Amino acid sequence: MAFAASGLGVVAASKKGNAPSIYTYQTADTIADVNTSGYFNSISDTLAVGDLIYCVTSTGGTRVSTLTQVLSNSGGVVDVADGTTLAATDTD
Repeated sequence: MAFAASGLGVVAASKKGNAPSIYTYQTADTIADVNTSGYFNSISDTLAVGDLIYCVTSTGGTRVSTLTQVLSNSGGVVDVADGTTLAATDTD
């Protein structure tokens, strides 16, 4: 699938040159789709290297939460890290 602006939320917008901005993004896409280079190209003018994106994606209908960061943004091409998947363990 493709990036959908309706799934993007701003948690903390930073002034350029200061701390990174933090975003949330929810989609039915898998994290493998989301962390593919070019997925966020349509908002390349918004994202900066180092910005954090908390992604809620789907794998076979199961929600997966992953924290990723913008690795590069050059010439309108955005690449994010593979990300760190947050454990959803509940032992009680």
